[in-house]
Amino acid sequence: MAFIARRLVGVVPVILGVSIVIFLLIQLAPGDTATALLGPQATEASKEELRRALGLDKALPIQYGVWLGHALTGDFGRSIATQIPVFDLVLPRLVNTLILTFASLLLAVIIGYAIGLFAALRSNSIFDRLAMSVALLAGSAPPFWLGLVLVLLFAIHLRWLPVSGMQDLAGDGGFVDLLLHLILPAITTALGPAAIITRIVRSSLVEALQRPHVRVARAKGLPRAELLQRHVILNALPSIVTITGLQLGYLLGGALLTEVVFAWPGLGSLLYDSINARDLPVIQATTLLIALAFVLANIIVDVINAGLDPRLREA
Repeated sequence: MAFIARRLVGVVPVILGVSIVIFLLIQLAPGDTATALLGPQATEASKEELRRALGLDKALPIQYGVWLGHALTGDFGRSIATQIPVFDLVLPRLVNTLILTFASLLLAVIIGYAIGLFAALRSNSIFDRLAMSVALLAGSAPPFWLGLVLVLLFAIHLRWLPVSGMQDLAGDGGFVDLLLHLILPAITTALGPAAIITRIVRSSLVEALQRPHVRVARAKGLPRAELLQRHVILNALPSIVTITGLQLGYLLGGALLTEVVFAWPGLGSLLYDSINARDLPVIQATTLLIALAFVLANIIVDVINAGLDPRLREA
């Protein structure tokens, strides 16, 4: 519990720093909120009036203090574009993003762990070289390009899967319908993290297999399954768990292009639309949530690794 408490205390300055960076980057971005809302034909007087109404005429430290104080109470204000409370906009989108994120993570873990394990056990074989080459290509492919290729192949040519959206508006909207709409965006989002996990799993297991105590256990005739379970996989788990947790943080924030390509109604597509509309309260809330999710993923990874290696608790 002391280890977890220290990690939680250490998160406070990180979150504070992240909030400052997010606020300043959005405020210093080119363009003007009043002009974006009223249009280029609006008069300067009307723009100034809108800036005063939104509190944009105050100094940046004052704007930040007001925003942070409200954010700490869960009040992120109202959307400038729709006048809907930001929390009401973000919450359902967050649920949709979590559905896509955990489906993608599950797929990435299954692919990455399976291929990485087989490649490590057949190190320097044809399968190993082919798997690492495919992982390199998959990890380098831009998600938006990969998504368009999958849409062209499976949705347009083969007509096996729906093109976009989360559910068929003309259907019953059940679980099967959701699953069909989830397949293509989940594959698109998962391939990059799966490639990274594959390479880390393979390298970690190969390194563990070369350790002296593993060679001694193998020379003594320890069964292969027991050797892998007790001496190889257990020793390689910390690095594997770390990279998997980092991919969870990436998936929460990196699904933006995938959500835009597939019109998935999540945080990514909301952030994209808000940036185009220069809807500052929504942009700030969305990016802060993504940053919090990434920090939380790192804490979970640290706690799991501390459970695997008790020496980390005293570090």
